[in-house]
Order: sequence, then structure tokens, then C-alpha cells
Amino acid sequence: MIIAVPNKGRLSEPAIELLKEAGIKIESSERRLLVPTNNPKIEVLFARARDIPHYISNGSADVGITGYDMVVESDADVEIVLKLGFGKAKLVIAVPMDSEIKSVEDLDGKRIATEFRNVAKKFLKNRGLNVRIVEVSGACENAPYIGIADAILDLTSTGTTLRVNNLRVVEEVLETEAVLIANRDAMKKFEVKALVTSIQGVLNAKGMMYLMMNVPSKILDEVKKIVPGLKGPTVMKVEDGDMLAVHVVVQEDKLFEVLEKLKKVGARDILIVPIQRLIY
Repeated sequence: MIIAVPNKGRLSEPAIELLKEAGIKIESSERRLLVPTNNPKIEVLFARARDIPHYISNGSADVGITGYDMVVESDADVEIVLKLGFGKAKLVIAVPMDSEIKSVEDLDGKRIATEFRNVAKKFLKNRGLNVRIVEVSGACENAPYIGIADAILDLTSTGTTLRVNNLRVVEEVLETEAVLIANRDAMKKFEVKALVTSIQGVLNAKGMMYLMMNVPSKILDEVKKIVPGLKGPTVMKVEDGDMLAVHVVVQEDKLFEVLEKLKKVGARDILIVPIQRLIY
């Protein structure tokens, strides 16, 4: 099985880390074409994020991680398997602060600079606008100021780059984040199914903690109200007469309040363990 991963950019390191958490460790630090992993049946292909959908579509790789925006731009026939929760951004149309353009409709007869030619073409066509698309490579914030375009279509995550370049958003075109995509035929492979299950388990475990404690049997109902868990806590009898061992999964951001409530009702010997993967 071949997994395609961005060779650089904002998605590269998080993608490598996600694979590591899913049990796929890259054996070399070199970003050459094909790199072995700790699993002899799996190799990683480093490629440009915008090329990955094409590699997946034509079968050069079985699965890959790239941005949803790149999938839309490529129009490649791939299956979007999972949203991965990182690399979130918006593709927006922006203009200089002092521009007379107030809405997308004001772009009719004007020019827009972007590296997302296909997205821009479809969007403008659907709005019935006649806009000249000026294709640029990479950042295009300067395009309006050097006179090659009246507006830009570009990615923004925090909006800082737009503000620094004295640009304002006219309209949001689409929201994007990192996605796991697959070749439709490759979805039948055992290794691909196993990888999807493992990555889904990692995503499920984000922000979750495993809580173990001993509680007197008489307060079990109170404990269940405090920590209902995914499908209710696991309860086991312990040798210490009237004591029960209770195991439950808890959201990490709720631990602060949960622990204090558990101590107050009489829970003790509380142990908190990070969860690596959670398979429902």
C-alpha cells in the first residue's frame, strides 16, 4: 500500500504525526519519492499537496492526505474517506480596503488573481459573472497592488495575512481542512481498511481520557450521573468487600469539574490515562 503525503507546507508535519499515531512510522527523514515505513507492506510517497488527488485517482497511490480545497480544485475522481480536523482554512475572495468592490457581483468585467483556477471558474460561472481569471503561483496578496488584478481568491486561516496586506473579505467560497482520500478500487484492500480504522481511532481519541477509580458500591448511582461515559461506565467488583472498580472515558476539557465532583461523593484511587486510539 502506498500513502501519499504532502512533502511541505502546513499539512505536511501534522499528516506525518497522524500516521505515526495510527502506527505508521516513516523510517527515513529524507523526503524522497518513496520512503519505507515500519510496516513492510506500506510505503509513503511524498508529493505536492495539489498533485496528491491525481496520484490517488490514477492509482499511483492507494490513499493520501491533502486539503479538501486541493481535491475540489483537481476535480479528481477520488473518495473522501475522513475529515482529519487539522489544516482548517477558508477560500475567500478579497479586495483592497479602499476598493469600490463591495460584493461578488461588483467583480463583473474585472480581474481576479488565484492559484485555484478551477474553483474560481466554477464559482463565477454559477454566479453568472464574466470575470477574467489571472492565474498565479502561490501567494497572490500583492496582485491588486501591482495592477494585475482587482481581487484575489486565496486561502486564509486566521485572517492575519489579509490584514497585513490591507485586504478585506468580500465573500467566502468554501471551507477546507485536511482530508484522507482514497482510490475507489483501493478501498477494497485489507490494508486500506485497516489504515482507515486506525486513523479513525486516533481521531476519536482526541480530547478523551480514560478514568479509573475505586468507589463504594453505595455511591455507584451518583458516580454514573457524574461520568455517564460513552455507553455507561464499566463496573467491576474488587476484593475489598464493598468497593467497586469503575472505568470510564471522559472528555479532557471536563476533567477539571468531574474530578472534584467524584472526590466529593467519595471516589478514590483515581487514575487518569491518555487514550491512544478509540474504536467504537
